[in-house]
Amino acid sequence: MAWDGPLEQVAKNIWEIPQDYTGQKGDLKMRVPGRIIADAALMETIREDNAPEQVANVAALPGIVGHSWAMPDIHWGYGFPIGGVAAMDAEEGVISPGGVGFDINCGVRLIRTDLKREDLRGKEKALVEELFKEVPCGLGSKARVRLTDRELEGPLTEGARWAVDQGYGWDADTEVMEEYGRIEGADTDKVSDKARKRGAPQVGSLGSGNHFLEIQKVGEILDTDIAKRFGFTEKDQLAIMVHTGSRGFGHQVCSDYLKTFEDNLDRHGIHLPDKQLACGPARSQESIDYLGAMHAAINFAFANRQMITHWTRNAFSKVLGRDAEEMGMRLVYDVAHNIVKRETHMVDGKKRDLYVHRKGATRAFGPGREEVPETYRDIGQPTIIPGSMGTGSYLLVGTERSMQTAFGSTCHGAGRKMSRSMAKKTWRGEALIKDLGKEDITVKADSPATAAEEAPGAYKDVMNVVHAAEEAGISNKVVLLRPVAVIKG
Repeated sequence: MAWDGPLEQVAKNIWEIPQDYTGQKGDLKMRVPGRIIADAALMETIREDNAPEQVANVAALPGIVGHSWAMPDIHWGYGFPIGGVAAMDAEEGVISPGGVGFDINCGVRLIRTDLKREDLRGKEKALVEELFKEVPCGLGSKARVRLTDRELEGPLTEGARWAVDQGYGWDADTEVMEEYGRIEGADTDKVSDKARKRGAPQVGSLGSGNHFLEIQKVGEILDTDIAKRFGFTEKDQLAIMVHTGSRGFGHQVCSDYLKTFEDNLDRHGIHLPDKQLACGPARSQESIDYLGAMHAAINFAFANRQMITHWTRNAFSKVLGRDAEEMGMRLVYDVAHNIVKRETHMVDGKKRDLYVHRKGATRAFGPGREEVPETYRDIGQPTIIPGSMGTGSYLLVGTERSMQTAFGSTCHGAGRKMSRSMAKKTWRGEALIKDLGKEDITVKADSPATAAEEAPGAYKDVMNVVHAAEEAGISNKVVLLRPVAVIKG
């Protein structure tokens, strides 16, 4: 269903849905305007799947401030659009699991190396096979380390710090992660037994769908000084990108609390344009409980990506016969996509405590914010934007303009333009893998169907998405990374 509602361009690459828009059913009452960051060409694609209607629906949530935002990679999601950003007043606003999503702290980390593309020549297949062996992946995949219910407390409360303490990585890794790889406030008593049972066998596994482990090479350095700070100095330098989240654990936490919030809507007198936006007052018990369980899922995901990093370093060492430290396999950054966090922002010239929901959107804080790791604080936070396995990805940096525009947020990827089912009807996985091989890209997928679902043509052009974000001023391009080898779960 295409969207034909009102849109007015209010600034370069910023389009506004007016607050008086009453929705496709005619009964919508927006509390703030909606805003979408996109250029004219992207906006045509965005209209096609009706995602702007979800931007307007989110604008009706109690306590929302500023605008209901959407990033250039926006597409239809559960309740909130994927690519949606909304900030709620910490006292009078609400918490909505749909504003986080099912894969809590789905995120991306980037590892740089001192290796060059030629160092891997002729060893691509061996390395991909070793990585596939080292890192469990695929729907329902089980990790190499099977934790008991009691042992699960470690990753749920300590995140990546727990993983490093167990020998999975280096102390320096946690210094360059969002929240330093561990968010406070995890309350494992608020996690269901079902979530724990789903999570215990999955810590340290890649998962399925659009999750991946990708070896990349520097295609272009777009900001020499900042790239150097992030550890990139020349073309064809190798890097590794890891994209995964909290697996079945986070999915179950979301499912559990969606029902809880839905069951209490009438008690709080909350009326919604879409039940998928189920929410509760930020100070209500169900919101407090959800935040405690969600923080546990956030930590699960940080630990998960940390363990995968460790095994990735091991695979490189086995195949190339060199120590990971010798190869300079240093973590650049780890950033979360699906998350709600309490933050302080300027709204109408006043500091406000807010719960910022980012669903399929990335935090992109500019220089000076204390949340940015000290080593990057003077230049701004790194943001990592994956494209598709046949195009490229970007390393960006947050800006001061982003702080003034969208609560310090930017896009999180290319964004789908075609459903997985349609992609499987359009491409054959075996042929796609063969074609990518002709482009010097080695692909190993859990199944040919997975490869077809993730065909490059199923996504928007990441270059267009990132360019639209940069022109809107919410993040700046630093490095373009091209795929060399890809593992798909």
